[in-house]
Amino acid sequence: MSNHSLSVRSLVAGYGDRTILRSLDLEVLPGRITAIVGANACGKSTLLRAMSRLLPPRSGQVLLDGKAVHRMAPRQVARIMGLLPQSPVAPEGITVADLVSRGRHPHHGILSRWSPRDDEAVAAALEATRTTDLAERAVDELSGGQRQRVWIAMALAQQTDLLLLDEPTTFLDISHQVEVLDLLTDLNHRRGTTVVMVLHDLNLAARYADHLVAMAGGKLHAQGSPEAVLTEDNVRAVFGLDSRIIPDPTSGRPMMLPIGRHRMAAE
Repeated sequence: MSNHSLSVRSLVAGYGDRTILRSLDLEVLPGRITAIVGANACGKSTLLRAMSRLLPPRSGQVLLDGKAVHRMAPRQVARIMGLLPQSPVAPEGITVADLVSRGRHPHHGILSRWSPRDDEAVAAALEATRTTDLAERAVDELSGGQRQRVWIAMALAQQTDLLLLDEPTTFLDISHQVEVLDLLTDLNHRRGTTVVMVLHDLNLAARYADHLVAMAGGKLHAQGSPEAVLTEDNVRAVFGLDSRIIPDPTSGRPMMLPIGRHRMAAE
């Protein structure tokens, strides 16, 4: 299990003259899977950017092993914490193998050389994401779903104890969504990797996460077990949606059924 700690203390952050996160506090559970959910523009991606040191705080701080992450060297952070941002952009013409290999850069110093361990890490990441047969293809020739799996492979090749993923199931059909979430769960179970991910699908979040965080208006509205967070009251408060919560017949976790204006009864 990961021994690294990650926490957010009284965090205020935003862009330009817009404040997105407002005095937010969060303690990431080491060695567990945390899913962050909420309506569009509630601050989920901003929180992940701040946690990964891409966005400096206006006040408050993000602590990695008790140290302010924005004062740590980028390479030092990258050896502990990997990030899959939202809509990453690959260099033009780069092959899949070369992009995934970049996940190994934080482990190399000025004088260190590529090693068999690096080859093994890249091969394992390609195999885990089922992208080995794409290794020599140019990334910009791939479909959206293929590209997303390649970016996930790069994050896996980094082999960090903490992994932050912003909407890792974007562009993926439902079978590949489940495949990716199963893969992250395997990684968590085998290596104790701490996973923090932003997800749009509430039912997949409840099924795969140990800890659910619901955001609204740049603040934490609720956090805890899926059973504690995925309630009809919280869905209404966070998404403005009436729903029914029932047990998932497959996992036993809570499952949300939305109630729209048009409810067709069986004839």
